Amino acid sequence: MFNKKQKFSYIKKGSGHPLILLHGLMGGLSNFNALLEVFPKKGYKVIIPVLPIYKMPLLFTNIFSLSKYIIQFLIKIGIKKATLIGNSLGGHIALIIAKKRHDLVHSLVLTGSSGLFEKSFGEAFPKRENYEYIKKKSQEVFYNPKIATKELVDEVFNVVNDRKKGIKILYIAKSAMKDNMSKDLSIIQQPICLIWGKQDPVTPPIVAKEFHRLLPHSELYWIDKCGHVPMMEHPKIFVKILEKWLSKFDFHHEKFFC
Repeated sequence: MFNKKQKFSYIKKGSGHPLILLHGLMGGLSNFNALLEVFPKKGYKVIIPVLPIYKMPLLFTNIFSLSKYIIQFLIKIGIKKATLIGNSLGGHIALIIAKKRHDLVHSLVLTGSSGLFEKSFGEAFPKRENYEYIKKKSQEVFYNPKIATKELVDEVFNVVNDRKKGIKILYIAKSAMKDNMSKDLSIIQQPICLIWGKQDPVTPPIVAKEFHRLLPHSELYWIDKCGHVPMMEHPKIFVKILEKWLSKFDFHHEKFFC
């Protein structure tokens, strides 16, 4: 699937304990701008890999291939014991990595994560050629519809109307929905921080409560008036919660690479 000469595209900033930021299915690197701005100044190395959603062969276009890709990425750049921070699909990928390669993972931060239940993306865009419809659907992801800027809506519109990209989005979404991790979560022993929007329409609050119940070492934090992408909608609150949670760990004696 991916050979040893695989080229990885990513942003890296700062030094110290590595924070690996994993974006969602329709997300991108800019979703984590607030974290990229703050945490390198706090003694962390922030790394945001680009998920190769549109570059994988169709046969391998699924959440498991993406998880393998990130595992290979961590190994390639010499990262060990990282904190994986994932939104939506990115959270699901983080959980799969924690299950399969716990040696690479110090802790997890999940926000609006799939892996238990999420609103079907496969049925979300039946009127994909209708711009106003796509705009409405994009706005519904957030509590404050203004977060869905014209640039964001344009990007979603272009993706869902690109036949090849649209098919790959559908394949990944369906593979994520089929991979219910409820029976796997009890074996994940790493510390986990759950940061959830109280008004998340995609992975509603009941999903966060179920993650909290099933993950042995999890803590759950709520952000009010917030939808599916808390680090975009309330970046300052998200950063404050995350910074406080990370401060409980002593990273000074760890050995880092890269």
